[in-house]
Amino acid sequence: MLGIDPGLTRCGVGVVDVAPDRSARLVYVGVVRSAADARIESRLATIAAGIREVLAAHRPDVLAVERVFAQQNRNTVMGTAQASGIALLLAAEHGIPAALHTPTEVKAAITGYGGADKRQVQAMVARILQMDELPKPADAADALALALCHAWRGSAGTPTTSTGPLTPAQRAWADAERVARR
Repeated sequence: MLGIDPGLTRCGVGVVDVAPDRSARLVYVGVVRSAADARIESRLATIAAGIREVLAAHRPDVLAVERVFAQQNRNTVMGTAQASGIALLLAAEHGIPAALHTPTEVKAAITGYGGADKRQVQAMVARILQMDELPKPADAADALALALCHAWRGSAGTPTTSTGPLTPAQRAWADAERVARR
């Protein structure tokens, strides 16, 4: 599972293996960086090359990307959308399915709270993946969180459990998914 936290300056990439019991193992984490003063086409080419390297090295079966959301800064939204488009195009070129998840959905899946801050997401990702340190920068942690979020989805798109009722974190995740579908 490959997670992509799209961005023009820093594009987080994270690969995890998730077992049927939902335990997860870190495979790779990194950030593809492009120079802020470079031309847009060069920046997008740099991002594409970095994602291609990860796809070739780790051959993930699914790619999950953060869904672009409205922000005050139009330039930030445009850059994020362009980087997201590159990731989706590469998924199609490599014949792997792609999924989009909102930041709220990812936070709810990882922390049990859709309004969690960056530090809380980093801490939970480190705990889930048994990392000695928090994944840094936050873009790298977000990419891992995206991969975990998607891997933990049930077949109907909501979390399931074979042992009984949903946990509070799973309920929060299901609620975030319902809101995202509206």
